[in-house]
Amino acid sequence: MYPQLQYDLEHIEDMLQRVQEISLAYYQNVGESPAAVAPPSRKNQTLPKQGMGGLAVVNHFLKKVAPHLAASGGPRYLGFVTGGATPAALIGDWLTSTFDQNVASDIDSIAPLIEDEAIDMLRTLFGLPDEFSGSFVSGATMSNFAALAIGRQWCAKQIRYDVAKLGLYGLPQIRVLAATPHSSIYKALSMLGMGRSSLIKIKTIPGREAIDIDHLRFELAAARAELIPAIVVGSGGTVNTVDFDDLTAIGALKKEFTFWYHVDAAFGGFAACTKETARLTKGMDSADSITIDAHKWLNVPYDSAMVFTRHPDIGLQVFQNSAAYLGDVQDVPAYVHRTPQNSRRFRALPAWFSLLAYGAAGYEEIVTRCCRLAQRIGEKIAGNDRYDLLAPVNLNVVCFAPASHEVDVGALLMRLRDDGRVFATPTEYGGRSAIRLAFSNWRTTDDDVELVWQALQECL
Repeated sequence: MYPQLQYDLEHIEDMLQRVQEISLAYYQNVGESPAAVAPPSRKNQTLPKQGMGGLAVVNHFLKKVAPHLAASGGPRYLGFVTGGATPAALIGDWLTSTFDQNVASDIDSIAPLIEDEAIDMLRTLFGLPDEFSGSFVSGATMSNFAALAIGRQWCAKQIRYDVAKLGLYGLPQIRVLAATPHSSIYKALSMLGMGRSSLIKIKTIPGREAIDIDHLRFELAAARAELIPAIVVGSGGTVNTVDFDDLTAIGALKKEFTFWYHVDAAFGGFAACTKETARLTKGMDSADSITIDAHKWLNVPYDSAMVFTRHPDIGLQVFQNSAAYLGDVQDVPAYVHRTPQNSRRFRALPAWFSLLAYGAAGYEEIVTRCCRLAQRIGEKIAGNDRYDLLAPVNLNVVCFAPASHEVDVGALLMRLRDDGRVFATPTEYGGRSAIRLAFSNWRTTDDDVELVWQALQECL
């Protein structure tokens, strides 16, 4: 054995103890750490001829890397839509790496059964019927990709064509209809060979980002008249304002038209967790496929998401992997046949830990608190003359802009980042450069909202 490997093996207890100390210090102090930091100038580490050993690399990491990492798991990292790792999820993730399971197969460990259990608990959390099959993927982009791949196969079968077997070349362009799609929908269409231009934007309700049902009906009728298969992408929470399409009304259109119905509920799906917000996700169970992220409001480590579908048999046609060493496809197919990835990390374990540790009531509290905090800072913004609240706070995202159009929003965001109290990300809304604050971290409290508000005032 290579000498450094042998040494590290013999001293693994010391190494893990050191890493535990570092991890504990970071985890306990993440609320006081800068929410984000400016990246240093790039200078790549060269590959050493002789390795320095694990402990030396830990010290090298502490000097070169750690000071430049964001406190993205902290309470005031409000850019994108980012959760943190709950204590139980952190433990689950450590054990995921320790046990290092290959979850593609279902013949060598209990790991796939734990994924089934986690999916079953998540179905319950989101109020989905048992007919939905689910699996873990790397994020909402891959979830949307997988869902649209199954939808593409289903659409082609409506005109007696098998995309998985014959490819796209003999298939007319599938029409994809959406009002305010996430950018990952376009990316998925590009990767699937359907093309970004296959998406037709549907009108929105005036003053909102939600779909105009009458215009959607018109476009579905046009597709039917032209014998063109269709996919409808419903929004379970838009990026800028967390506006929801009328998911029930879209589902009802399936009585009139034949189409694949996908709901992108990457973080908005968690509205189902509380009595106050569950009305927003009403009708989500009428979808053919659903995207929901786990490293957002579920608060498990990156990267993790789920894709749900009520048509696992169609998914099997797309993702089935044929190889002698993988065995035959059974009545309950192994996960290698259900998702795009053959090599699959045991992503379900952190979710399984966190769901069992905190239950439905724990996640109801997290979602309720995040929504309350978003409302609170929205009220502060609306009640002053230095910022404009650009849209109602529907759930957990606050969309606003400096009242003065002369303020450079990009420069303001850099000042906020360098100040360290809050990290926010830019957007555009209503023709204005704007700012988004997304509350989805389990640590965030009222005190954090006060610090965020102070920073917004002082950095303007």
